[in-house]
Formats: sequence, structure tokens, C-alpha cells
Amino acid sequence: MANESTTASTGSPRLPAAQVYWIASICLAAGLAIGYLTGGSPSAPSTPAMAATAGAPHAAQGAMSGGHAANHVPSLEEVKREADKQAGLLLEKLKTDPNNTTLLVQAGDVYYRSHQFGDATAYYDRAVKADPKNVALRTKLASSLYRSGDVDGAIAELNQALRYDPKDANSLFNLGTIRLQGKGDGRGALAAWRQLLKSNPQLSPDRKATVQKLMADVMTTLGNQRGTEGARKQ
Repeated sequence: MANESTTASTGSPRLPAAQVYWIASICLAAGLAIGYLTGGSPSAPSTPAMAATAGAPHAAQGAMSGGHAANHVPSLEEVKREADKQAGLLLEKLKTDPNNTTLLVQAGDVYYRSHQFGDATAYYDRAVKADPKNVALRTKLASSLYRSGDVDGAIAELNQALRYDPKDANSLFNLGTIRLQGKGDGRGALAAWRQLLKSNPQLSPDRKATVQKLMADVMTTLGNQRGTEGARKQ
């Protein structure tokens, strides 16, 4: 049918235009971002499709030589070279200490901040393999996977993190965020965020209010969708 989701070449669902619109509206209105509850994740585009281009050139703009025009926008290749340069010392140390999770995460962070999510994922993945029960590492890996477009992989990592710590606030928040943004799954997002609020009564008032506002917006939208579908059937 024309209004059904189709599947992209990556295997992730491609959402109908109307559904994408309401998801984007909710996320924009709330400033929704991966890692919001802990503030530990670097800022990045809000959808995988944007991750390949948006923002990345600015990560290295300040490091470009003075021979470039003031408004020069570095290419992705230039950004990648700058990230490699920044990570150089870390990568040298990793040659003699390849399972050092601190070094691996630091290298991953360099590439994440430069929006080189494939490279970031590789280092976060190595860190997780070295310390598989570390929930914080898994949430970093999930965020990077999502930014690189692997929605299912990100969800799988968060589910694994929650097996180790079912109450982890960041994992639950990110799971809801990715289900909403990446899958258009409002009900799945609500389930994750309800569990977040239930298992984390100590959540600060402002962050609790943000989650509650997101939930209210999603419930309103789902209710409107049900009303529209019911009217169509009459």
C-alpha cells in the first residue's frame, strides 16, 4: 500500500513522510538529543541521514591553516585527516596496549566529535569487547551506531546494556529516543520512558519534566493518529 513504510538498503525502515514530520516536530520542540540525561555524549545531528554531512565540517574549521578563506568549509576528507591527527598519540599508545579501554574511548570520542562515526564506532566497539559489562561504554557505542545509520545495532546495544543494568537512565532515555527517531515507534518510546521514570525517582526535576513532556507529545500524536484512522474507516 502507498502509505506503508518501505525498507532502505541498510535494512532500516523508511518512514512515511507524515510520520517523519511529527517525529521531527516532537524532537525539535523538546531539544531531544542522544545522551541528554547525562550530558556525556557530544552533540551531533539528530538523525542518521544528517550525520554524514551536517555539522562535520565545522569540527575542524578552526584547525585549518590561515591560507584558507575565513568562510572556507572543510571537506569530509579534511575533517577526517584532522581527526586522525588529533587521535595520533592515542593510536600510537594503543599499538602497545590495544585493550586499554580509556585510550579506546578517548580515540572514539575524537572521531565522534568530528562526526566520523564509523571510526568512532570501531573504537567504542573495541572498548566494549574489552569491558563487556560496562553499561556506559555500551551507550556510547549505541549512540555512535545510531549516528552512523545502524538503528537496529544501536537498539541491540542498549538492550544489552539494560540486561546488565535495567534501571540505567541514559540507556532507557536513549532507547526511547532511538525508537522514536529511528523507527517511528512511539509506543516503544513510551514504554522505555515509562520504565525510566519508574526506576529513577531521583531524576532531577528539569529532566523529569522533559521526559514527561516528550511522553505527552507522543501520546497526543498517537491519539490523533487513531482518530484519523477511525474516521477513515467510517
